[in-house]
Amino acid sequence: MTPPAAERAPSDAAGPRWNTVVLSPHFDDAALSVAGLLGRLPGPAAVLTVHGGPPPATARVSWWDAGCGFATAQEAYRARREEDARACALMGVRQLTLPNADSPYRQGGELTGLGPFLRELHPDTAVLVPLGTDQPDHAAVRDQALAALATTADAARRRTYVYADLPYTGAVRRWGTDAAPDRLARDPQYGGALREMASRYRMRVAYDVRLDDAEWAAKRAAVLCHASQLAPVAVGHGPFLRRPGPLRAELVWELEPRPDTPARTQEQEQH
Repeated sequence: MTPPAAERAPSDAAGPRWNTVVLSPHFDDAALSVAGLLGRLPGPAAVLTVHGGPPPATARVSWWDAGCGFATAQEAYRARREEDARACALMGVRQLTLPNADSPYRQGGELTGLGPFLRELHPDTAVLVPLGTDQPDHAAVRDQALAALATTADAARRRTYVYADLPYTGAVRRWGTDAAPDRLARDPQYGGALREMASRYRMRVAYDVRLDDAEWAAKRAAVLCHASQLAPVAVGHGPFLRRPGPLRAELVWELEPRPDTPARTQEQEQH
């Protein structure tokens, strides 16, 4: 069956009342990081790819897309969007996109559509934000999302979570054990984002997901949909799709602002 085309994020408050929305910086991040958790949570759920828009028509293919085997930036975008549609269908979630081009094709700054989308969500919708580990795009999505969520009228009621970015965080020793949160917090290479967030928020481990064989098979199938990305990611992270590998464990923290540390605003983030 041909998967449906990606939907643009709804722009009115009367849109679907999702139980869960995952903010995925790129087309593969939700599948890599929280596919197992999504299989356990009640629906409906949606994955919003923040860098989900097409590149400029005149853009030359980026070094990353060229390394994935694409001849043009437009070819890469079409293929990755279709890969994500197949993965979302397997995960049983709605695929949504914002019109921001992938980072090699944009100059940074404010992410179009993210703030309005979050401010229009129903207050009972749980929002999962990337922790921002070792990846500037992830950190930008995290900071701009949290700044927007802090300004909503229902901010005190909103359930806001951050998820460990995989496969980055899975590189720490004893990942997938009870020691993983502490190991990540102390890790000199991959723990910086967690330490920063812990200085700004109270953080409680809300979901410590260790996939059984059936859940792992389902997650692996969703990740394999992103076939164009697997070889380049493996160059930096080794055979991350192996059975006892880092993707078998997922960590998600619930956030609560510290009373003595106000959340940073969008303006503060940009200066």
